Amino acid sequence: MNGKLYLCATPIGNLGDISARCLEVLNTADLIAAEDTRRTIQLLNHFEISKPLTSYHEHNRHEKGEYIISLLKSGKNVVVVSDAGTPAISDPGEDLVRLCAQNNVDVTSIPGPVAGINALIISGLSTRRFAFEGFLSVNKRHRREHLESVKRDTHTLIFYEAPHKLKNTLSDMCRTFGGDRKIALVRELTKIHEEVKRCTLDEAVDFYSENNPRGEYVIVIEGAPEIEETDNNIWDNVSIKEHVDKYIAEGMTSKEAIKKSALDRGVSKREVYNEYHKE
Repeated sequence: MNGKLYLCATPIGNLGDISARCLEVLNTADLIAAEDTRRTIQLLNHFEISKPLTSYHEHNRHEKGEYIISLLKSGKNVVVVSDAGTPAISDPGEDLVRLCAQNNVDVTSIPGPVAGINALIISGLSTRRFAFEGFLSVNKRHRREHLESVKRDTHTLIFYEAPHKLKNTLSDMCRTFGGDRKIALVRELTKIHEEVKRCTLDEAVDFYSENNPRGEYVIVIEGAPEIEETDNNIWDNVSIKEHVDKYIAEGMTSKEAIKKSALDRGVSKREVYNEYHKE
């Protein structure tokens, strides 16, 4: 009879957030597979849990995944934990779940902390519909392509980012989404120095040009304005210059006309501004 794979959510900061059920499963498992064994051993020592531990991370997931599957098929119960929070979200636990499905091994989750969800609910932005985008690529071109692909998405967007990459990421977001898009930068969740910075992308870029980012970040960005879809969009055959000039002729300032045209088209003010002033 096969064993079972348990996806255990562990605290993202405050150790008091661990659940009684998580502790029970950790105590009864035959093996704990951890993304970072050094961090997990600290957690286990804190709760006086002594269990066999093995590493399972992005760089060994193929060979170690097969090893874990062999244990599960021999009847062993295995727990998977990430560095912090819920495994299988932006980490190799996803691959192990897929392997279990292919090998008819049962998988269950032990619910608990998720950084993205916790950041979303304290962001002050819409929680009605949201999309988790995870980590952006370190490659500049790929990062910008990813952002371009979601710039018209009306869902609230959630990203993870490391402090040393934050400035470049915010700059690319501002360039793609426009500086007036609302953003919440959430760092050090559940820890002593937990902080939520609510502002626009322009303000975020300005702030971090003078202040060094510290801690791991969850970036929550409001979605693009919802545009009413029609069978024949009235702006499809109107150039951006004609669009802006129409509003100026109606009495708007250039700034107001650019903002209104951007809203009509579902694009950033910067994109409209650049096109309008292009020689």
